[in-house]
Amino acid sequence: MDVQELRKEFPQLSQTVYGKPLVYLDNAATSLRPFSVIRTWEHLASSLTANLHRAVHHIAALATEQYEDARSFVASYINASSVNEIIFTSGATASLNLVSSSFGRKFISEGDEIIIAESEHHSDIVPWQFLCEQFGAVIKVLKVDDNGHLDIDSLEHLITPRTKIVCVAHISNVLGLVNPVKKIVSICHSMGCKVLIDGAQGIVHEKVDVRALDCDFYLFSGHKIFAAPGTGVLYGKKELLEQMPPYMGGGEMIETVRWSGSTYAPVPRKFEAGTQNISGTPTLKNALSLAREIADSEEIALSQKAIVKFMLDALGSDRRIRLYGVPDAEFSKTPLFSFSVEHCHHEDLALILDKMGIAVRSGQMCAEPLMDRFGVTGMLRVSFAPYNTLQEAEYFMESLNKAICMLM
Repeated sequence: MDVQELRKEFPQLSQTVYGKPLVYLDNAATSLRPFSVIRTWEHLASSLTANLHRAVHHIAALATEQYEDARSFVASYINASSVNEIIFTSGATASLNLVSSSFGRKFISEGDEIIIAESEHHSDIVPWQFLCEQFGAVIKVLKVDDNGHLDIDSLEHLITPRTKIVCVAHISNVLGLVNPVKKIVSICHSMGCKVLIDGAQGIVHEKVDVRALDCDFYLFSGHKIFAAPGTGVLYGKKELLEQMPPYMGGGEMIETVRWSGSTYAPVPRKFEAGTQNISGTPTLKNALSLAREIADSEEIALSQKAIVKFMLDALGSDRRIRLYGVPDAEFSKTPLFSFSVEHCHHEDLALILDKMGIAVRSGQMCAEPLMDRFGVTGMLRVSFAPYNTLQEAEYFMESLNKAICMLM
């Protein structure tokens, strides 16, 4: 498979915007959907709609089979020890809220500490703030330097006997840098605390092996890696999940219900209350199958590397532009670039680029503390997927220069 072949799988790429071919560079927000996902989604919605696990009729059995087959595929894809370590959610945000609530209720008490990286998405900050307000725990921040690199050397000094968990993104949705998460996990475990890795961007750009990482939790959203929206995965070590109380109560997550009290189903069902995403969740298998095929393509890998090199050179050589997230030997760069332009508002640039057919993201990227760290109110972000081309990167830089000249 090469990039041109891959592009044929994504119908939205054939659209025009204001009479110009769509150049979709907002992939870090959500990826586009391939035909394989769309067809499965439509087939399940039109032919296999039935509640999962509960009924004995034929359609329910087929729908349940599709749902559980996706769980097995996800477990294999990230190398989990067991399918029972895979919990389906509505996305990374739901997964983060589940962990903060359930892990917190079991393991966090007054005076305990939670360490969160300064570059985290709001979804990995606000739920922990809820927990701290409820239990009197304390948040400590793992800082980033001027290049966007996590201050790993300070981590051992931040961790104390009261530190219960460290939360860090595999790849920042703003900085586009691959954090040394295996090293972080090793440090944390040597000092007796757990680690949660937000893999919303990591699952897209890195080969994920949760056993090799030895992380306690790893989570991601399906919609960022080609699957239907409203789909998500939470991986957790089975021994931890078994100790954690349910996040939500309702149907399917119970074993018995009495007025005197209830008992709960084993994991993962304990954390999957209510009617699940019958038609959407099985598309994770189609999406990850395509992602695996992409990862095996040397041609696509070379294309992505060429885009990264071109964009780093182009952005880095323009004195009007300040790039956030600069790679080095320890922090490699994915094709995700956030920057600001002197004397130009990020939203004005985004609006002009839109008229040129280019979809980008402007604003705080749900990372306001990181914006404060760099002293800006927002940034412009361009994020490339494997179906994007070097020609699109070149067109983006030409268009960006025109937009800057119009505003200055």
